Amino acid sequence: MDKRGAQEGEKDTELRRVIGPGLLLLFIIGDILGTGIYALTGQVAAEVGGVVWLPFLVAFVVAILTAFSYLELVTKYPRAAGAALYTNKAFNIHFLTFLVAFAVMASGITSAATASRAFASNFTASLGLEMGALGVPLIAVAFIALVAAINFRGVGESVKMNVLLTVVELSGLLIIIGIGAYAIAGGQGDVSRTWTFSTPEGSGMFWPVIAGTTLAFFAMVGFEDSVNMAEESNEPSKIFPKVLLSGLAITGVIYVLVAISAITLVPAEELSQGETPLLKVIQAGAPGFPISIFAVITMFAVANSALINMMMASRLIYGMSREGVLPSAFGKVHSDRRTPYIAIGFTSLLAVVLILFAGGVPELGGTTALLLLCVFTIVNIAVLMLRKDKVGHKHFKTPTIMPVLGALSCAFLAGPWAGRDPVQYMIGACLLGLGVVLWLATVRFMRTAAAGA
Repeated sequence: MDKRGAQEGEKDTELRRVIGPGLLLLFIIGDILGTGIYALTGQVAAEVGGVVWLPFLVAFVVAILTAFSYLELVTKYPRAAGAALYTNKAFNIHFLTFLVAFAVMASGITSAATASRAFASNFTASLGLEMGALGVPLIAVAFIALVAAINFRGVGESVKMNVLLTVVELSGLLIIIGIGAYAIAGGQGDVSRTWTFSTPEGSGMFWPVIAGTTLAFFAMVGFEDSVNMAEESNEPSKIFPKVLLSGLAITGVIYVLVAISAITLVPAEELSQGETPLLKVIQAGAPGFPISIFAVITMFAVANSALINMMMASRLIYGMSREGVLPSAFGKVHSDRRTPYIAIGFTSLLAVVLILFAGGVPELGGTTALLLLCVFTIVNIAVLMLRKDKVGHKHFKTPTIMPVLGALSCAFLAGPWAGRDPVQYMIGACLLGLGVVLWLATVRFMRTAAAGA
């Protein structure tokens, strides 16, 4: 790496570069870990039976392909705007750039709604509460209201704080892996389940694995957020390739080991019931382990996911308003708290609507993956289109086959043939449709104002 060349491409920023390789690695691991593996392991087992680890492995491969595209783009354009920046540079179509930015924002809201449902499920399960059909949704709504209040007050989320949050999230998964290893060593459980493929007769193996992968992919998202730290990282063109790929590899290994531990101790049929699969693993493998402690770890992990995603979503709405592509009201900042309170209220209201009317964890988590798979497809294409754009510094260049396979695999997993629940398309279409309506209203207002002037 030509250090002088890298500095020429990275010096133009007002942000302070304080993130080294270690902190960046912990940020990436912490951003990927969370709601997906804690809440969706059982749903993946419902699709494929004992080989629950296989869809997580396939999802990891698809994520790696797209990560290579992000690596070329973030080292080529070390800026914080992420997918929207790459789309704008590659296609120069204002409406497409808006759709990508709004899709990323919407994925944050659906992810937070997923985390809220998972939080509520673990909360009721840990306390042994029976609150009927409305219990979990109402607790989830109350949780989102709490997140909104914290968001409104202004949360100074630093990367160093993420170290602590990552350790807590990681500890819960390591407990599962440890219990699984101890049980296997002691002859407890049934390791043969990990090779048992269970699907409806005549369905074959390919399509159920694909259906499971569409769910498991939700557990792998988060790595794309790291590109927004480019302007605060030391020599991003140098450190990003090794750190991002290392972070994905570590989380991929953890997910596969968690899945193997879970299915060894709990049969697929039982694991797939409810929204607290890993609590069942603890109860089966270590009945003397205080279930409330693991429940708190789980709730902490998903709570952190919800807060980070709601902060991201509200700031994206705020930013798009300031750029004149959404109504100006979303750009208002509270005089005392200095937070975008209208944007926070709007995104929180959308999350509440999703919690109450859009279904449970599989539907919401699947919609998050659907939206991001569409974004990833565009990012993979953008890499190829931007090959002709030369920059004045050396950067990572991925083999051409990687973005090609990345675009094809992401587009394939986003399609209805992948066994995706149709409700996910409905949720995604409603969210993007709302964005288009707001965009059109803003454009018309601005044109009217310009004509009147």
